[in-house]
Amino acid sequence: SGLVAAGGMAAAMSTADGLILAIANAISHDVYYKMIDPKAETAKRLTVARVLLVVIGFAGATIAAMEPMFASHANAYELVIPTLDYRTGPYAPNGIPLANAYSDYINLLNERDGGIEGVKIKHVDCETGYNTKKGVECYENIKNTAPSRALAIQPFSTGITYQLIPKSAVDEIPIFSMGYGRTSAANGKVFPWVFNFPATYWSQATALVQYIADQEGGMASLKGKKIYLVYHNSAYGKEPIRTLEALAEKYGFEYRGLPVDHPGQEQKATWLQIRKERPDWVLMWGWGVMNQVAIKEAASIRFPMDRFIGVWWSGSENDVLPAGEAADGYLSGAFHAAGGDFALHDDIRKYVYDKGMGAGDRDRIGEVLYNRGLVAVMWTVEAIRNAMKIHGTKEVTPAMVRDGFESLEVDEARLAELGLKDFTYGIKITCENHEGPGRVAVQQWDAKAKKWSMVSKFYEPLREITAPLIEADSMAYAKENNVTPRTCS
Repeated sequence: SGLVAAGGMAAAMSTADGLILAIANAISHDVYYKMIDPKAETAKRLTVARVLLVVIGFAGATIAAMEPMFASHANAYELVIPTLDYRTGPYAPNGIPLANAYSDYINLLNERDGGIEGVKIKHVDCETGYNTKKGVECYENIKNTAPSRALAIQPFSTGITYQLIPKSAVDEIPIFSMGYGRTSAANGKVFPWVFNFPATYWSQATALVQYIADQEGGMASLKGKKIYLVYHNSAYGKEPIRTLEALAEKYGFEYRGLPVDHPGQEQKATWLQIRKERPDWVLMWGWGVMNQVAIKEAASIRFPMDRFIGVWWSGSENDVLPAGEAADGYLSGAFHAAGGDFALHDDIRKYVYDKGMGAGDRDRIGEVLYNRGLVAVMWTVEAIRNAMKIHGTKEVTPAMVRDGFESLEVDEARLAELGLKDFTYGIKITCENHEGPGRVAVQQWDAKAKKWSMVSKFYEPLREITAPLIEADSMAYAKENNVTPRTCS
């Protein structure tokens, strides 16, 4: 094989030598002799040919040497997608599957597709520990990562989101706070750099109350009922309060909020109060260890699990498994399916885990929070892809990606193409509406099968409740921060 290779190399060099010699002779005869110096003697013509031979050979070698440099430059642009992870700290059990899904999807695209439209993705992660101060530091450290800068930020924390909102407008980097963060950022006229689709906390609160009404016999049947909220005593946990207060006023039920301080392990007094006051339904806006403690405490006072509904951040396997059989029947909000049987999951196993590149445990693909991270990065990638289409370039900037978010449409047909048929619903974002459809369903835990299943339709948000609240809150923000609402044509 060595002799064959040597023979091939010799043949190639011989051919190249012949071509260079032919070119030098042609230029010497046809250009120099015929056009420049027709009276040149044979010896002079021979000298010119030899000089041209050296020049042409040098030029060819120089071009050949520079070609890889040009190719390298052409392929050097990478699309920077950062993640603010929390693999450590009290909320790590929830943060790890979110981060794993993000990493796995990016690895899938790089391995299977060469990135997004053939442009590689540069994944930059930063550990926040779910701490707001660290989250802001992470943002400052990664926002200008070369070559594209951070194309979008997914904080995965309402507290961090609140701090980054004013920075995003200055730095011109879009924030995608998927289903969390500041609800009034749904008003794109005031918050052009923030997107919180597919549904806000306020829309979710109206959906959960509609589900309760369906079980009670209709919205009119809510009158006189007691609906309590056990909430994480933070900006995140307080988000649904004003919506629930407005719903209570309109439909005549009694609302009461019961705060639980970080990290949420001390809830004895809370559940003793619930035992004493006997609410008809309990909602929960919890996170991390707070969720499993609440479910255990609810079981200890024999509160019926099918009347206990968590926000979608209180509805993962991490929340119910520690309670065992006692968690059976527990409910939570949802906007996507659970389970790892979708075509996209199969591709992740094939292109990522089979190659030893998986970020987590193979058998945890398809858990609720893994799927949550998956849908978040999928929508981010589709916004980047849309930005490429809008601006006619693959070297997109954060400002271009903002445009990609604001005109993003991922319908059911596209979901099927992505391997996510019936995984979630289609979304369409506009200048005015950064929340999207706002639809929320309810899922229920089967402790015996250890499986989540959808048990309701997707409820449309009660916009007659949420729209005035969004308008008032966003306009108050605009006034406080000297923001002039833009006009959407």
